Amino acid sequence: MKILDKYLLKTFLVTFTTVFVILFFIFILQTVWLFISELAGKDLDLILVVKFLLFSMPRIIPLVLPLSVLLASIMTFGNLAENYEFAAMKSSGISLQRAMRVLIIFIFVLSIVAFWFANNVIPFAEYKFVNFRKNIAQAKPAMAIAEGQFNDVGTYNIKVNKKSGENGNILTGVTIHEKANNFGENKTVIKAKDGELISNEKSSILKLVLNDGYYYQDVTPKKYEDRAKLPFIKGAFKKHIINIDLSELNKVDDSKESIAGTNAMLNVNELRYTLDSLNKNLDNEIISFSENINQRVGFRRSSTLVTDKAKKKKTLPSDLLSLYNNKEKVDVLKMASSNVTSNIFSIESTQKDLKDKQRDINKHLTALYEKFVIAFACFLMFFIGAPLGAIIRKGGLGLPIVFAVLIFITFHFINTFGKRLSQEGGMTPFMGSWMSSFILSPLAVLLTYRATNDNGLINFDAITTPISQLFQKISERFSPAQNKQ
Repeated sequence: MKILDKYLLKTFLVTFTTVFVILFFIFILQTVWLFISELAGKDLDLILVVKFLLFSMPRIIPLVLPLSVLLASIMTFGNLAENYEFAAMKSSGISLQRAMRVLIIFIFVLSIVAFWFANNVIPFAEYKFVNFRKNIAQAKPAMAIAEGQFNDVGTYNIKVNKKSGENGNILTGVTIHEKANNFGENKTVIKAKDGELISNEKSSILKLVLNDGYYYQDVTPKKYEDRAKLPFIKGAFKKHIINIDLSELNKVDDSKESIAGTNAMLNVNELRYTLDSLNKNLDNEIISFSENINQRVGFRRSSTLVTDKAKKKKTLPSDLLSLYNNKEKVDVLKMASSNVTSNIFSIESTQKDLKDKQRDINKHLTALYEKFVIAFACFLMFFIGAPLGAIIRKGGLGLPIVFAVLIFITFHFINTFGKRLSQEGGMTPFMGSWMSSFILSPLAVLLTYRATNDNGLINFDAITTPISQLFQKISERFSPAQNKQ
């Protein structure tokens, strides 16, 4: 490796690492803010918070990695052009392609690592992340109850004055409001001196043992005039056990996630196997429904094979209803109308189910193509950022950040739009996943061509210099010395 290659690789790696760490930290803060409701007020220890963040970190890589490559490329080549190092290279006969050669090799290796990461690490992390969120209350249920406030746990609102014990499962000063049933007839309030939470990681039932308490239950009288008396039932207990179903508490709210179903937890081989099963299931359901609906409406394949002799023997009038009297006509029409309505309802409901199955297939196909898109995105962002940095001749964190953010927002918006549209059947999943790459690839070719041939270089000094001079004149005019004169 020559000295120039070592210098360019070292400069790019330092810039890339710095940018990657900063952007990764920013996206981690965004993840914490997104799931703040699950972390705040739950008395989570440091180990669980670290696990939560570790499982959520890999999903950030597909966003951070292409943006880091883009920004690092613009900053590196922008600094080289701004400091006239590129001019020195070109005067020595070193072209832009020659300068980019070692970095192209590095980006190729980085793309392979990105594909491996997306195919192995991210699915495993997604599986762990989703299950960690589902089982967080089941593994340590005391975290679902914060001190001094009402906590929604299953069908109960629970408030405790103090928690103690090794896992916070010993409760003192317990107040429980049982949620009303569907008819709203009974309302129950339970107060206990202390209690204990008992759980099993293999079970979704949380046992709450209460000691020395009372319960109050409102009663709704049958007579309306007796309701103004507000009757209730009061009872005392030495020990009372409540079983709380945590299955509803452990459900994951998918609206907070970028994943849907299990497609993000599968690698390429598993996705292909799943897609094969889903497609076969969809085809079998379509065939089964078509045969069923044909039998219901009376269509038979054999009925079309009628000989000419049979046609001559069985001639039917053009108006079939003329064969029946008025009462029979009404019955026939009612039956036909009922059959048509039933068949239309069956077709519409089955059509909705088939659309849902096709949407699930599209999501799995999108997840499959996304693993290749992230690898290609590294190449694409490098071939956009490197020539763009040489063209704008600006390094640092000013103008390069503006260009990088605009380009990446465009890429991310087109990518998200394409995926959403393909999942709903507006286009094929292949086009939806690769649309952003197809649209920005001509830009990468154009920028590389212009930077290589020094054709139409953008001189931002012609724009920024007049503006800076204008502000300088304004500041001189309104300066204190000018005001004294």
